[in-house]
Amino acid sequence: MTSSLEQQLREVGALKEGHFLLASGLHSDRYIEKFDLLRNPAATEAALTGLADQYRDQRIAVVVGPTTGGVILAFELARQLGASAAFAERKEGGASGREFRRGTRFAPGTRVLVIDDILTTGGSIRDTLAALTDQEVEVAAIAVLVDRSAGHITFPEADLTAILSLNVDVWNSEECPLCEAGAPLTKPGTTVSGST
Repeated sequence: MTSSLEQQLREVGALKEGHFLLASGLHSDRYIEKFDLLRNPAATEAALTGLADQYRDQRIAVVVGPTTGGVILAFELARQLGASAAFAERKEGGASGREFRRGTRFAPGTRVLVIDDILTTGGSIRDTLAALTDQEVEVAAIAVLVDRSAGHITFPEADLTAILSLNVDVWNSEECPLCEAGAPLTKPGTTVSGST
């Protein structure tokens, strides 16, 4: 059975097929262009309604998302929950990890829900959770729009909820059958010439 989100992604052209270089550095034959969905406020609202219903009685005070897609999702989910939103940005100066800037503060004991767009390796969520360790908050839940790992990635801090779970093959460039076949590699937003 096709989920309503999967159908929605197909309808807006967000679910693409080809040879893609993901933000994680891995290669895949399918790619979800989340912004084909996220640039549409009504579609984003509809995509998050079930998640908001699930957490409505969980006393979530702040919804946190990593830049960039997670910002839009955090803002919209916070709006639906009547909560605040906060954004974990990449550290300045090329340092690894994420941090909260622009005057973002958390009251001690704040119940936080972390949300991100597409889960492949979990790096953005792990960086966001690491940034939260400097705060006196309770991570109540973690959610993603799409889990590309089909449930293989977990986090010790809280349970993970995915609106859509897809089993999508990913490869290191050295093991990528599409590279071996000479298929042109596309980095979302740009085209990478040749294969890696």
